[in-house]
Amino acid sequence: MLMINKLDHLIVSVKDISVAEQNFTKLFGMNPVWRGEHPELGTVNCIFNFNNTYFELLAAKGEGLGASLVQQSIEEKGEGLSGIVLGTNDIETCKEHLSKKGYHFGQVASGEGIDFDNQEARKWKNLFLPDELTRGMFSFLIQHSHGQLPMPETFPDSSIHKLDHVVINTNDPDGFIEIYRDTYGIRLALDQTVEKWGGRMLFFRLNKTTIEVIAKKDNNSVEDSLWGMAWDVNNLEAAHKRLSNEGFEITPIKEGRKPDTLVATVKSNTYNIPTLLIQHLSS
Repeated sequence: MLMINKLDHLIVSVKDISVAEQNFTKLFGMNPVWRGEHPELGTVNCIFNFNNTYFELLAAKGEGLGASLVQQSIEEKGEGLSGIVLGTNDIETCKEHLSKKGYHFGQVASGEGIDFDNQEARKWKNLFLPDELTRGMFSFLIQHSHGQLPMPETFPDSSIHKLDHVVINTNDPDGFIEIYRDTYGIRLALDQTVEKWGGRMLFFRLNKTTIEVIAKKDNNSVEDSLWGMAWDVNNLEAAHKRLSNEGFEITPIKEGRKPDTLVATVKSNTYNIPTLLIQHLSS
């Protein structure tokens, strides 16, 4: 079975990294743990780390493959959620496994980042995925090989501490299952038709988060796209008050669709990303 063991991180493409950092620092209720650059890719980044994944702001700086991808994403879709990165402990075995299934790749690439604040280094290996697997959604595999992202010292009750789920839209749910369950080996925990809106919902689970797939047949071409995120908070009332005081537009707290949950939707300063906050009352 393919050794993809986590949703490693999500990428958000932005024009101005400093302004985006300020907005997401307020949204998350904590500071980033990393600020750095990838000179060979022409990008700068800012990373927020959580209990089950991390969140990367990415902006162009100079020229390179990364800068071109960021600029293309912003030109086509505007600033916002632009990539999903899947993690593995053995990227060469993943490549071999996928190659045997008929997919074609370039070479595994090495990357390195240096933290502006403390000069700490991290190294990793990337494998960019072919169009037949990404189907319009920017995605790649990563294996971290040296160094670690620091964790926040604490997660205050009013802060976000965990990614509950990321939402992907598709118009080919069976094809999505073939890739994520049958090819990648990620557990499909739910496959359900939702009568009231005439669509199908899939839940894939790994590293204590969920890839939630909303399936509707809206055209004849096969296409997947990143849509939104839901974040866990320990105290939604405290988070709601904090964000309101910071000037965010946020809906009133209400009971969630899932039993024993409370939810509220952040409506401003989210860079075109539908953003839900959720508190699990029974946990």
